[in-house]
Amino acid sequence: MTKRELTIPIMRLDEEATADVPLPAAMSPGSAGLDVHAAVERELVIEPRETVNVPTGFAIAVPDGYEAQVRPRSGLAMRHSITMPNAPGTIDSDYRGEVKVLLTNLGTEPFAVRRGDRIAQLVVAPVVRVDWKLLDRLPESRRGAGGFGSTGR
Repeated sequence: MTKRELTIPIMRLDEEATADVPLPAAMSPGSAGLDVHAAVERELVIEPRETVNVPTGFAIAVPDGYEAQVRPRSGLAMRHSITMPNAPGTIDSDYRGEVKVLLTNLGTEPFAVRRGDRIAQLVVAPVVRVDWKLLDRLPESRRGAGGFGSTGR
C-alpha cells in the first residue's frame, strides 16, 4: 500500500507570540490524527458543564476537495471527561481564520488547559461532492426504514 501525502499551507497568526506552541503533528508513524496544541496565554480552567473556545494560534489553507476534521483526544475524554460538543468540527477548504477548539467539561471537577497542552486531533479527509437525484421511491434494501436499534444489539 502506498503512503498518501498532502501538502497543506499553515501559518502562525503571531509568530512571536506562538513560536513556543507546537504546530499540529503526528505522535507516531501510524497516527491518523495530528495533535493540536493550546495557544492560551495563561491557564484556562474549564468548569464542570462549561464549554470554552480554545485558541491554537494557527490557520491553515485546506485544499479544495478536502476538509480538516477537529476531533477530541481519547485520553482527555477517558481521564477527565473533556470532549468536543461539535465533534468532529469541520474546517472547510475556504476557511482562513484561526483554528479553534471547542472543549466541554462533562466531568465533576474543573479541568485546566495550559499553554502547549495537546487538546484535540486534526484529521484531513477527502470530501465527496453530492448531486442529488430526486426520486418518488427509493430502491429497496434488506433493512428498509428500520431505525435506531433495528439491527439488534
